[in-house]
Formats: sequence, C-alpha cells, structure tokens
Amino acid sequence: MKIFTMTKTVTRNLVTGPATLMYPQRERIFTAITRGRIENAIDRCIFCGLCARRCPTYAITVTKESKEWQIDRLKCCICNLCVEVCPVKCLSTGNHYASSVTERETAIHKESQAASPVPGPEETQP
Repeated sequence: MKIFTMTKTVTRNLVTGPATLMYPQRERIFTAITRGRIENAIDRCIFCGLCARRCPTYAITVTKESKEWQIDRLKCCICNLCVEVCPVKCLSTGNHYASSVTERETAIHKESQAASPVPGPEETQP
C-alpha cells in the first residue's frame, strides 16, 4: 500500500516541476512582512538610547555625546522591540537580509549624525 503513496508523490513532482527557486536566474521576491534587518533614519534619531535598553541581545549601542548609533548584526535577532519602543519612529525593519560576512568587525554597522555645517566667510552672501 505504501507504493501507491510513493507513486502518487513521484507523479506529482514530475508534473509540477522543482520546488526550489532557480536563484541566479530568478531573484527572490521578499514579502512585505519579511524581517530582514534593522534600518535607522539617522537624520531623525534623537539618540535617546531606548532602543539599546530594550534590545534583549544588547546588539545596539547608542552614544549621545558623539551622536553615534551602531548595531551588531550578528547579535541582532530581529525581534522588532527596538522599532516598537523608538519615540520618533526612526527605526524600521527592512525586508532584505544583511549581506554575509567573514569577519565579525564587518558585521557591526555604525552610523553617525553629521553636525550641521557652520557657513564660513566665503559661503555667506552679502
């Protein structure tokens, strides 16, 4: 009796084709709810540190004095708790995964907010 079950499965697989994605020929389309990586709109960030305190894996580090925000992508479990707690909603979850790395230092993503430039004497207009 098991031979009929196996024959049914083999026939269905022969008719429908492969179940895997032919990756180089066809790019994968990610759905809208895919949790890929945490992204920060650094221009809107107020460096309050709530995301770092809420992170269960301590993957986020915020330095208010130097206006730096960094995330260790190897530690991040993409639980979205930092996105939910952000008061200005500058954090979001992208639906593409972070690229693969071979060294731990390359997995640490650091962003800093540029200070507003002070116009010099040649930039001021009379």
